[in-house]
Amino acid sequence: MSTVSRLPGIVTTDHVFQVPLDHAAPQGEQIEVYAREVVAAGRERDDLPWLLFLQGGPGGKAARPLTRDTWLKRALDDYRVLLLDQRGTGRSTPATRQTLARRGGPREQADYLAHFRADSIVRDSELFRTRLLGADRPWSVLGQSFGGFCTLTYLSVAPEGLTEAFITGGLAGLADSADDVYRAAYPRVVRKNEDHYARFPQDVEAARRIAAHLAASPATLPDGGVLTVEAFQALGMLLGGGNGSGALHYLLDEAWVEGAAGPELSDTFLASAQAQLSFAGGPLYAVLHESIYGQRSVDQGGTGWSAERLRKEFPQFDARAALESGAPVLFTGEMIYPWMFDSDPALRPLKETAELLAARTDWPDLYDRERLAANRVPVVAAVYHDDMYVDTAASLETARAVRGLRTWITNEWEHDGLRVSGGTVLDRLIAMARGEA
Repeated sequence: MSTVSRLPGIVTTDHVFQVPLDHAAPQGEQIEVYAREVVAAGRERDDLPWLLFLQGGPGGKAARPLTRDTWLKRALDDYRVLLLDQRGTGRSTPATRQTLARRGGPREQADYLAHFRADSIVRDSELFRTRLLGADRPWSVLGQSFGGFCTLTYLSVAPEGLTEAFITGGLAGLADSADDVYRAAYPRVVRKNEDHYARFPQDVEAARRIAAHLAASPATLPDGGVLTVEAFQALGMLLGGGNGSGALHYLLDEAWVEGAAGPELSDTFLASAQAQLSFAGGPLYAVLHESIYGQRSVDQGGTGWSAERLRKEFPQFDARAALESGAPVLFTGEMIYPWMFDSDPALRPLKETAELLAARTDWPDLYDRERLAANRVPVVAAVYHDDMYVDTAASLETARAVRGLRTWITNEWEHDGLRVSGGTVLDRLIAMARGEA
């Protein structure tokens, strides 16, 4: 029996279904996939169209709404929303160091996790659709970031399940390898660093002081993780959000206290750094991150720790060299590095598993370019001009490759525009889909 909950302005209903681990073997092992239905209070019995929300990530569970806020403000005017916990996340048979330990060794774990990419997520979604709505009733989809990547896969493998598609910050390069992605990403991250230091020039010295301290003596985080200078640089993940530069500034601003033996990194700073760097709440983000770019027809399908390899092409990210030369220490962005599986306690048991996935070369293709070129589903996409995470040029190339796709290119919002705009971004896309904008 589904559980119904009432919260301010919304009514939620839990749904759990068994789905095949491998959709090519539907009679084989089954896993649970969970989703939360959300409807505006008072409209529970209305015959509303459904909107499936595909979360960013990979490896991120859907939001847990407490009220009618963020983009739900607008969505619930017109839709009954389904917030899917993508397989392996949240309540959908979670995949963590604790649960994966029951599956055997690294090889067994890697083979299991090979079924946790966009193609499987889309097929899970189709099972949900047919069981909730019926086989003949399609629904709308909203894909944020990695959820947009999944939406492109949806349009490739099951467009008959969709009436319309909204994508925000998530038009993937259809034929981009992981190397292509990171070779384009590092210069964008450089620009975000430049913007940050222009806004907060005092942070140049603040970051250099912390980096010098960590280069000489890495710090221990409250969870037992290790804050190296490279881990400190990874705080640059914040720079991709609309308020991220300010958040990073305030984090640096509280870095030091006077201890018994002199200045030392404060507990406040270390706890805040841990909150940003730990993958305990979503280890699949790290384990599967580069695999979302793996395709058989692209660069032989493998990823091979692309972010780590490509970093050598951008020596300005070498913090130790920057300290020696007097240059600013640059923060990195949405990159996953092998050393993270040594420094983060939540990832250490998954190190060999991650190595096997990085070496894998038999990833199936995720996009059907011929089918996308013949697309008949209305698709609208917000492309953020200054997006640190998803390359604008690649997004626009993909937009041209999908028949009928309309883009809204804006620098008013960053990558998190859907969440922070209070419904404005979604409202614009809905208006575009209806021919009103």
